[in-house]
Amino acid sequence: MKRLLLLLALAPAAAGAGDPERGAELAAECAACHGPTGAEPIAANPIIAGQHEDYLLRSLRVYRSQERANQVMYPLVKDLSDQDLQDLAAYYAAQPSALR
Repeated sequence: MKRLLLLLALAPAAAGAGDPERGAELAAECAACHGPTGAEPIAANPIIAGQHEDYLLRSLRVYRSQERANQVMYPLVKDLSDQDLQDLAAYYAAQPSALR
């Protein structure tokens, strides 16, 4: 039983824990590079609309921790909470996209 509790405690947050409506509010700064829904076809920036929520969340976390260095993304995510990141990931994952 203790082993199961330890595994659950160490497991990453489940996908779907974010609030897409709140994520839409947080996404205002993201629109400059990714477009209003994350599907802007700008060659230098990835299309994030419709991407898997867990992938988006992991990406935001590694930008925030600077495990993946990016001079544009770090200042935008450095002060965001885990819940903020989950909300952003949920919002962009819910957007229609050519990725699907």
